[in-house]
Amino acid sequence: MTLPILTPIRFENGLWQGHLQAESEPTVEVRYLGENLEDVRVSASDDGWDLTVPVPVAVLSDGVHCFVIADAATSEKLGDFTIIAGSPAADDLRAEVELLRAELDMLKRAFRRAQSATE
Repeated sequence: MTLPILTPIRFENGLWQGHLQAESEPTVEVRYLGENLEDVRVSASDDGWDLTVPVPVAVLSDGVHCFVIADAATSEKLGDFTIIAGSPAADDLRAEVELLRAELDMLKRAFRRAQSATE
């Protein structure tokens, strides 16, 4: 028996979605702070199963929030996903790069204005 392979697809509108390659329909549980999330859905799709995890609004708050996806029958970890919100996001490298891009765009606009004013 081969281990299931979980591939993340997207996180949009409060739904985390992934694709699970498995020989038979998996029983999946998603844990947050040791508690199982409700309404996790597994549906048949091409070459496997689609996994949909509705993220409760109550967990969307400042901080780093980690969700663990596991096979309910064996407790084997299949994957995980993380949501970063609020103040800790400011320390995230991606947030820093976005800030640098915004500042660079602002400097380019100011430089172009100054250049066109001298012409």
